[in-house]
Amino acid sequence: QVQLVGSGGGSVQAGGSLRLSCTATEDTERTNCMGWFRQASGEEREGVAAFDRDRGETFIGDSVKGRFTISRDNVKRTVYLEMDNLRPDDTGVYFCVSDRAYGGSCKNLLLGYTLWGQETQVTVSS
Repeated sequence: QVQLVGSGGGSVQAGGSLRLSCTATEDTERTNCMGWFRQASGEEREGVAAFDRDRGETFIGDSVKGRFTISRDNVKRTVYLEMDNLRPDDTGVYFCVSDRAYGGSCKNLLLGYTLWGQETQVTVSS
């Protein structure tokens, strides 16, 4: 069964940067779309970013647009989330997710997923 193995995260001051990575143990239809969700304490889960393996398209959530960048190395089956200009409200647990391209677009990964990896904590202090 496909697994998503994430790494990265940590603590940083506001304005700083962090990088997350996530590697799929194999390529399948369910790893065509790969990206991240996050959840702050007491808040609902939020789609952060997604990358379409087959089309090379990227999708970024409105709350992080202009600050977060997602990239992908298809050979390594790995996606990367570069998080710049971090703010305290970016604090939360982040987890890698993947799924098929429902509706023909990986944009829908920002709404839901069927595969997910372990959580990693991101803490941004003011």
